Amino acid sequence: MLSVRASISTGLAAMLMLPPPAAPQAAAPAKLNLVIVEGEGAINNIRQRTAREPIVQVEDENRKPVAGAVVIFTLPESGPGGSFAGGAKSLRVVTDNQGRAVARGFRPNKEVGKFQMRVEASYQGMSANAAITQSNAVLTAAAAGISAKTIAIIAAVGGAAAVGGAVAATRGNGAPPPTVITPGTPTVAGPR
Repeated sequence: MLSVRASISTGLAAMLMLPPPAAPQAAAPAKLNLVIVEGEGAINNIRQRTAREPIVQVEDENRKPVAGAVVIFTLPESGPGGSFAGGAKSLRVVTDNQGRAVARGFRPNKEVGKFQMRVEASYQGMSANAAITQSNAVLTAAAAGISAKTIAIIAAVGGAAAVGGAVAATRGNGAPPPTVITPGTPTVAGPR
């Protein structure tokens, strides 16, 4: 009976000493996808040197975000384009928990025209490529912030002033000519 108890105790001790089971490891993705989230088709204002920062998302074959992927944004060496901090033509970023990488600090140069920013993502020996097409342009006040609604209001006020002046002129009441407001660069002229 003693030998049975000893073997049960030894077996129990052996069972208690077993290493814990290994935690399941996340399977490496079989394929990477590179999705342009923001920046495609953007028009950069070279007068103010402002631009929309490109954002990409790295995903696996199941469209799940891939955190920790390396993304390299590369700008053209010459012609329309720009630079990153310190005048660099490329920027290396690691994706966040949502699989996103932002090309922070992009500044357009003074060259007008279209260009492509190349983007390459890599993770565990896999890679994906994309291109973000943007344009550098000299934007006018209307394109840079005056809305179509504001322009329409200015045009309506100008039209009303013109009609009022025409009515006054046909009545011959000696009223001074009207002040005319036209869309475009604002100018104000007094009576002459």
